[in-house]
Amino acid sequence: MGINLTLIISFILALAISIYEVPVIVRVVKKLGLLDHPNERSSAIKAIPTLGGIAIFLSFIFSSTIGLSNYDLPETKYILPALILIFFVGLVDDIVSTSPIKKLIFQIIVAAILVFMAKIRLTNLHGTFGIWEIGLIPGSILSCFIIIVITNAFNLIDGIDGLAAGITMLIAAVFGGWFYVSGHFNYAILSFCLVGSVLGFFYFNVYGKKNKIFMGDTGSLVIGTLISILVIQFNELNIDQTNAYAVQSAPAISFGILSYPLMDLIRVILIRISHFRHPFQADKNHFHHRLLTLGLSHQLATYSIVGFNILFIIAVFLLNRIGFTSLMFYILVACFILVMVPAYFIQKNRLIREGDPVQQLLMPGPLNEVNGEKKKM
Repeated sequence: MGINLTLIISFILALAISIYEVPVIVRVVKKLGLLDHPNERSSAIKAIPTLGGIAIFLSFIFSSTIGLSNYDLPETKYILPALILIFFVGLVDDIVSTSPIKKLIFQIIVAAILVFMAKIRLTNLHGTFGIWEIGLIPGSILSCFIIIVITNAFNLIDGIDGLAAGITMLIAAVFGGWFYVSGHFNYAILSFCLVGSVLGFFYFNVYGKKNKIFMGDTGSLVIGTLISILVIQFNELNIDQTNAYAVQSAPAISFGILSYPLMDLIRVILIRISHFRHPFQADKNHFHHRLLTLGLSHQLATYSIVGFNILFIIAVFLLNRIGFTSLMFYILVACFILVMVPAYFIQKNRLIREGDPVQQLLMPGPLNEVNGEKKKM
């Protein structure tokens, strides 16, 4: 298969625009005083400019519009309004804060636009639990649910430098690679425009000093919505198993590709509910917060999580022919083990610190957890 020049140009264009925009946005945000201050969810130790999602959104919209000019993708006339709406929902939340219920209502509206107008919805479950074709109503309800879940999953993992951006680039590149080799160049262009847009932001978010910036809900809600579109289309385009690159058990493959965001979402919600707290109440119970507690830096925690997700993706593609049930079982077992490892070492460290004052002084790590509180050592 030859190289698609349009795809490369679209990616470079998205990257260039994003890199150009971020410093401009940082200057404007600082003048307006729109800074993200440390709070109960954020791991930042000082106020940082937010609204980096503006660069992601604008660079993606511009580059994808140019890249798709020669490709037939009729649903883009509905995808664009949906993205604009979710973008402004995030923008308002970043500036004046919005209640979780209001955000959820707008997410439902966005999902409805994509499902009922753009017709981005599931029509086949690939034999999941013995179910193949599904009707319009159940397919639409399930698709709306998936869009909302994935959007919130990406919103929740945006807690440390580079994590949401790194996971987004990985997942979009995987889906984009599959769309490309399977001949669906329109969605490949969308995927790699997203990669380029996020990559420009990632540089400043992780390595920026003068122009360091956070994406905020403005970015996380947009990329979550875009990833949900790629997930649904990946499943739909794999209904045709005659394609040389078709995968079996596409729903399980999708879960494996999104293993970290979905695992963290499920884990955090279960913890909050078990403690009789609102499932959308911000806290520091995310997996990446556990890694910080063990003494990892933001960068090391981010690259470790992205590395784990890469291993999951490789594994699910290698095992895609063992069937949905078996594959999901292995994914869930692996996720459970992964979740328990930091918890085990945190508990071990806590017992050592509480039981032996000498060991407490010798224990590495920037944080000392005692009775659920984090204190500087």
